[in-house]
Amino acid sequence: MIIAVALLLFTLILRAATASRRIRGKLLTSCVLFATSAGAAALLKYAPLTPAVVDQIHTANPLLITFGVINVLVVLVINPWRHDRVPEQFPTIVQDAIVIGAFALAAILFMQEKILATTAVGAVVLGFALQDTLGNLFAGLAIQVEKPFRVGHWVTIAGTEGAVTEITWRATKIRTKAGNFVIVPNSVVAKETITNYSEPTQDTRLEVDVGASYDSTPNDVKAVIRDALRDEPLILHDREPDILMVDFAASAITYRVRVWTTDFSADMLVRDRVRALIYYTFRRHGIDIPYPIQVQLSELPATAPVAANVSPDTLDVVNIFAPLTADQRGRLLQGTRALVYAAGEPIVREGAHGSSMFLLMRGDAAVTLARTSGEVARLHDGDFFGEMSLLTGEPRTATVTAVTDCRLLEIGVEAFRRVALADPTIVEHVTAAVATRRAELDLHRATRTMATVSAEPPHTFLARVRDFLKL
Repeated sequence: MIIAVALLLFTLILRAATASRRIRGKLLTSCVLFATSAGAAALLKYAPLTPAVVDQIHTANPLLITFGVINVLVVLVINPWRHDRVPEQFPTIVQDAIVIGAFALAAILFMQEKILATTAVGAVVLGFALQDTLGNLFAGLAIQVEKPFRVGHWVTIAGTEGAVTEITWRATKIRTKAGNFVIVPNSVVAKETITNYSEPTQDTRLEVDVGASYDSTPNDVKAVIRDALRDEPLILHDREPDILMVDFAASAITYRVRVWTTDFSADMLVRDRVRALIYYTFRRHGIDIPYPIQVQLSELPATAPVAANVSPDTLDVVNIFAPLTADQRGRLLQGTRALVYAAGEPIVREGAHGSSMFLLMRGDAAVTLARTSGEVARLHDGDFFGEMSLLTGEPRTATVTAVTDCRLLEIGVEAFRRVALADPTIVEHVTAAVATRRAELDLHRATRTMATVSAEPPHTFLARVRDFLKL
């Protein structure tokens, strides 16, 4: 009784000294065992008991003390004393197996006659009665030792996809993306094929299939898709997307787009973003996603849709075209293209080559510069940009990004050249208006970048425009 009481006090002191809840919970088991042993010893000393009960207590007491001591030793040796966590090499199920195995070995060695006689019959009975439970138990041990997955990993087991939340003696708990818990018995886990999306790295490849018209060449479609995904933050950019032709279907060529992400839990969101970006980019480049029906189409060039039903009054808001007559504006609009950009997409990039300007019909766009932080300007309905590239072919001087979904008109150099050839005086009036606007923009840019801007003489600017337009 003295030994049991001393061990009980020692264990209580250890339990009070540790900061780990897991260690305190394990030590509580030993406290109960030592207290039971002390109570049984007190009964032997002070209570009148039959010889059979006395013999059973004499047999059980050493087992209680042995189990309690082994439990304390395993808990103290394996678990971190000051941190409330389970060691990755020795999860709870493995620690329990060590305690039980060590206890069984000690019982057989020190109480051989009594233990072997009872366990021989008990093992046969338990083996038949608990074969499923024991199968789950040993399968759980194998899972913890081999570690095909860990808590927090995204896996597919027995057709169930989700994140592993807990591995117990009996089963593995999985939380699906729908928020449901699925409990898979460990014996099933041991037999099934396991797909682990979190190892060996967090990188996961996702696939999206898209159909494109036979009128669009494969190289053009692939280039357009790559351009669409260039700035998407949800995918990895240190691995280039793979774009493969996978099928000549009945009404379209099927392309498979393969991208990489580090967040498997957001796979549906990534696929949604990839499909949306491809849709908007296809619309801008005139690439059709055909309906799954057979239709007869006339041969049309694979270009972006030409603006239709746009009134010449649309250009009234563009002050650089104020010198143009209504007829001239109508002819200029005949060469424009209607474009659609999704929120977050860059419309033009700083330094990129271009020979067109844009009129923002609907939406908001942000203007940014490479050497500055934040927005330089915010464009709204009726604003325009890119006129210097239209007139001189200069690279884009700023990046313009769609803040909301934007509808734009793109005015190309050939359309403006046709109007200028009919009336060369237009060039002088337009370049004068552009020079004035350019001076205002350069002054605004200089205040943001602290750079010095030198004005270009009007005659030099006019000569450059005439040379670019081949007038």
